[in-house]
Amino acid sequence: MTDARFSTDGGASLILTGTGARPQSVELVGPRARTTGALTGRGKTWRAVIPLRAARWGGPELPLPVAEYRLRLIDADGAETAVETSVPLTQLGTLRASLEGGVVRVGPPIDPAYDSGEGQAALERRYATRPGGLENAVFFESFYGRNASCNPLAIDRELTKRAPNVTRYWSVVDLSVQVPDGAIPVVEGSPEWWRARGAARLLVVNDWLRRRFARRKGQVVLQTWHGTPLKRLALHRPGFDPRRAAAVIRESRRWDVLLAQNPYAERILRKAYAFLRRPVWVEGYPRNDVLVNGDGTATRRALGIGDDERVLLYAPTWRDDRAEIVDFVDPAELAAATDSVVLVRGHSRTLQPGRDAEGPRVIDVTRFPDTSQLLLVADALITDYSSVMFDYSVTGKPMFFLVPDLERYRGELRGFYFDLVERAPGPVVRTQDELVAALLDVDPSLFADAYARWRATFNARDDGHAAERVVNRILDQGFVDAG
Repeated sequence: MTDARFSTDGGASLILTGTGARPQSVELVGPRARTTGALTGRGKTWRAVIPLRAARWGGPELPLPVAEYRLRLIDADGAETAVETSVPLTQLGTLRASLEGGVVRVGPPIDPAYDSGEGQAALERRYATRPGGLENAVFFESFYGRNASCNPLAIDRELTKRAPNVTRYWSVVDLSVQVPDGAIPVVEGSPEWWRARGAARLLVVNDWLRRRFARRKGQVVLQTWHGTPLKRLALHRPGFDPRRAAAVIRESRRWDVLLAQNPYAERILRKAYAFLRRPVWVEGYPRNDVLVNGDGTATRRALGIGDDERVLLYAPTWRDDRAEIVDFVDPAELAAATDSVVLVRGHSRTLQPGRDAEGPRVIDVTRFPDTSQLLLVADALITDYSSVMFDYSVTGKPMFFLVPDLERYRGELRGFYFDLVERAPGPVVRTQDELVAALLDVDPSLFADAYARWRATFNARDDGHAAERVVNRILDQGFVDAG
């Protein structure tokens, strides 16, 4: 017989107690995280304390990400035993959790009173009509709060050095998201989140604001976006209906300033989002400063990669017709065939529905906080249509384009702004076998001219000082006070 309860003693945890021989192991296994219980007792009873928190990549221990976790109990004889005990939804401070049928469901720490359409509407009304002035604060959000990364993270780091008295809020989907030192995490949908979004003088975001956002007098929204586009965006997407077009225009009217990596991106983003009369800052991408100034040693150590090991980063974009990462690569076979460590980086949109890739010399880094650090340690990039190609080219290192679905993606799903095959600064291949052959045999110097033209077009402002220039403009225009 097994009993269970949730506890906040010493941090949120699941406590199991049972009779008979002590199990060999008890763990929670989720799609992107797992945690192991500490077992005690050797007589007639036993006890397992399973922390509902975990540390990855050498970072701090944080609450488990929102997901469903299988409770895996291996008994003294090595057999897996089902746990039938149920525990209702419990508020644990840093998260909420329930247990039913051997499945632990972890949710964000939102007060149940607000975790409904009516509750959120009440908070929205309070936020929209809140009296008083604005705070000397910045509200950051990256990829809808799934991580703290990209251009907002680089701007946060520079702003912290230049204006340390500015309060920094980070929008997060749950408290498993690590935010920069000194910043305040606010969980999306919580009263604190609504208040911070309505009180900050400056909002720095890299995607849509979503939920109804009414800019209060004096507020400024800096939309940094999250990549130079190859694939068609917004109003340029095929099959766009009038209702969707209206949503695009309504969203872009919330932005005061748009950041572009290069003049090419400026032209496209202006038209794709009907952002025609407001300023676009063409300053390079702050997130790429580290590719010029950074050192990947700490990231290699955090990932457990040796100094002499070759690193391949597989980073495809998402597909409109599927939730998980595309499976065009068998990462374990790729690692063996090329004698490399293969890092698998799913798109932010495949983070929650997906599951970590596994295998010898395979590391799934989809939850790794900062893509730029992964680009820094990679010896070569394998991608398809992802804007990461325009960032990685800052390094000058080899790129390979694996595009088995080129015709379908170009003709049905999205379409392109230019012919990738014609302009690619590296081999364009259709199968994993072709990819392996290119990785082993193709001389990168064959693409030197194409690479130089590419960098001249897309990376002219990626000189390691983009964040400095952006923060200069933020401070010069008085969006926040340096103090």
